[in-house]
Amino acid sequence: MRLFFATDIHGSDTCWRKFLNSGKHYDADVIVLGGDMTGKALIPVVEAGDGRWYATLLENRHELSGDEELRKFEEAVRRRGYYPFRTTPEELRELQQDEKRTTNLFHDLMLARVESWVALADERLAGAGLRCFVCPGNDDQFEVDEVLARAKHVEACEGRVVEIDGHQLASTGWSNRTPWDTYREEDEPELGKRIEEIVSEVTAPPEQTIFSFHCPPYGSGLDEAPELTEDMQLKHAGRAPVPLGSTAVREAIERHQPALSLHGHIHESRGNTRIGRTLCINPGSSYEQGELLGAVVDLEGGKKVKRFVLTSG
Repeated sequence: MRLFFATDIHGSDTCWRKFLNSGKHYDADVIVLGGDMTGKALIPVVEAGDGRWYATLLENRHELSGDEELRKFEEAVRRRGYYPFRTTPEELRELQQDEKRTTNLFHDLMLARVESWVALADERLAGAGLRCFVCPGNDDQFEVDEVLARAKHVEACEGRVVEIDGHQLASTGWSNRTPWDTYREEDEPELGKRIEEIVSEVTAPPEQTIFSFHCPPYGSGLDEAPELTEDMQLKHAGRAPVPLGSTAVREAIERHQPALSLHGHIHESRGNTRIGRTLCINPGSSYEQGELLGAVVDLEGGKKVKRFVLTSG
């Protein structure tokens, strides 16, 4: 069985389209998205009159004129994973003064994009003979699960064990605590219990078992990032990376020794390692550049995975 794995596309239209094409491109039997589907920010595109608009993206102000410039800018925003919306100066001031209204707008645009992605997947994957699994991550609101559950050709796998060509895939997008206080995070003891409840449903032998846990194992080299303070400042000068992964995830890998364990969450820690017999992979993420980082893994049922390659494109 050949599996393609990617993660942390954070709302990027380009990365989602590449993910849907990855099965055919890499001749994979199954494609798996490991978490954090949704984006992080609204980008207001403000009407200035006479067919002119302005917007700020990555601290750069853009002056736009005419429908074509406007369309190209909005495409660029969606490619980076953000949510553009057209507005007036008056409406923007009202939004800035009403946090609840802004939150509701973000929620609506985020879910609308997920729904459009699912519709595109149902169109592209129909009759392809390819299975597609998606597990939301810690940054994804719980309503995302409801959208995925309605899909015809995308299989939601949060908290489940699913059969794939003689193998079993156990998944969760929950993580240990982060400075961002995201939707799906909890203390290590609770995360450990969650993982064990899922893994207890596995009936396949370790050589035919795959974990897809969004958070990487602690101290694996797949979990290194600059440490932040509570007010989101760098804790150490020089951006010295520290391990930020989960001890519960590591303990589960050490205890159960699946053939393969797939992770994400820490975008800058692209790589692979082994914990005992288990091959652990974090393909990393470059979603803001529209680049889909991933991993192609060939599984033959042996005690160790022998063939895999990290991909980009």
